[in-house]
Amino acid sequence: MNLAQWQLDTDIRAALSERKIAVVGLSANPARPSHDVARVMQGHGYTIVPINPREDLVLGATSYPSLSAAAAETGPIALVNVFRESSAVPAIAEEAVSIGARFLWLQFGVINLSGIKIAAAGGLTCIVDRCLKVEYRRLHGFAG
Repeated sequence: MNLAQWQLDTDIRAALSERKIAVVGLSANPARPSHDVARVMQGHGYTIVPINPREDLVLGATSYPSLSAAAAETGPIALVNVFRESSAVPAIAEEAVSIGARFLWLQFGVINLSGIKIAAAGGLTCIVDRCLKVEYRRLHGFAG
């Protein structure tokens, strides 16, 4: 393993040590990737905090219109997982910084340099173009 991969794995392990995950763009539709990833992580003992103004309840949890609203109701949120279009990332990054998050995790294909810079400047560790579920399974050595 090279140094860059070791650092990435270190960051991913640190992010996954946070047991509460705000999932921005979480859908109640079981066919959507956000729903599958959140369901799997919930099955592994993570608390899922849905962030989607179009949903009321997802996976048995109240859905919030924003990270700020979720943090006000549920307490500190360290890990923010993003399932939105890349153009939405800068605003999400700003809000993640404002609530004191520690990690901004951008799912496969969600890449926005401006948003990453905002998050990094605010002290967040960014994990980009990676799937939370895939990385959890890889680092924990199982497919289930």
